[in-house]
Amino acid sequence: MSKLYIPENYSCPLTRNEVQHAIEQIKLSFQQYLGAALNLIRVSAPLFVPEDSGLNDDLSGVERAVSFDIPDINTQAQVVHSLAKWKRMALHAYGFSKDEGLFTDMNAIRRDEVLDNIHSVYVDQWDWEKIISREERNLEYLKNVVERIVSAICLAHKAVKLLFPAIKVELCEKVTFITAQELEDLYPALTPEEREYEFTKAHKTVFIMQIGDTLASGIRHGSRAPDYDDWALNGDLLCWSDVLGNVIELSSMGIRVDSASLQTQLEKADCNHRLKYKYHQQIVNDELPLTIGGGIGQSRLCMLMLGCAHIGEVQSSIWDRETRKACKENGIFLL
Repeated sequence: MSKLYIPENYSCPLTRNEVQHAIEQIKLSFQQYLGAALNLIRVSAPLFVPEDSGLNDDLSGVERAVSFDIPDINTQAQVVHSLAKWKRMALHAYGFSKDEGLFTDMNAIRRDEVLDNIHSVYVDQWDWEKIISREERNLEYLKNVVERIVSAICLAHKAVKLLFPAIKVELCEKVTFITAQELEDLYPALTPEEREYEFTKAHKTVFIMQIGDTLASGIRHGSRAPDYDDWALNGDLLCWSDVLGNVIELSSMGIRVDSASLQTQLEKADCNHRLKYKYHQQIVNDELPLTIGGGIGQSRLCMLMLGCAHIGEVQSSIWDRETRKACKENGIFLL
């Protein structure tokens, strides 16, 4: 059975049909607000990439991609984990300029995911990427982008609440920023997950920066692939859910590696063999634009805004029999 939490006396504030209408409203309005906030246009994106391209995101390095062969072209393909690398190449190939960017619907299968209220084998998110200047590769620029994204989230939330007054969720538009090291200094006796819980519970909307490198304690706050985010210029956007009494991570994002940070991080991660790939060589040779980008979970954003207790209430996925039974008995309708 998946790791399931049942809120006491839970009841979805909307009917099943209203949930579907609300999801449509959220997705339509949020992508409009996001595009306007960051000057992004929507593009089409791949569901899979060649296995030997080096374009797939290996996440924390242990997740297995879903792969399959394409006999007609004698190629092995992988379903994407995310589009972190593909987007940067697309900006270059499509002729985007500084301060311009793209976003797309990204759908993925993460077969090794540990399932619970906010984790599913099926992943849907808005993947976005934008060209920046070298002068903008700093924490202040990163923070400004995060604040724009949160503002877009809050605008979309207000719009859906106008249509469905039964929604009682309140979101905090003020973002509290903290680095992973500052978080460790604040809660030295806690695990990284416990630190996120305590800090987000207190501040509601939080952006934890500089994830991936080793902290003073000798551990890492979280695992990050070494070849897309610059570990000194990245972070996770977390929001507090009163319904779950827990944290929902909405986004992982950051300013992307340049030639120097890529090579440094590949060395730290013992992944220098990746330098053989075209994508990595283009970064080393300064052939790809400097960018910032990330992914924003669509289903997670919907469940947070609507006050749902389980991600299966806003997306259709696969759950074990025990989970389905427990949800049905406790008023959680899984699609």
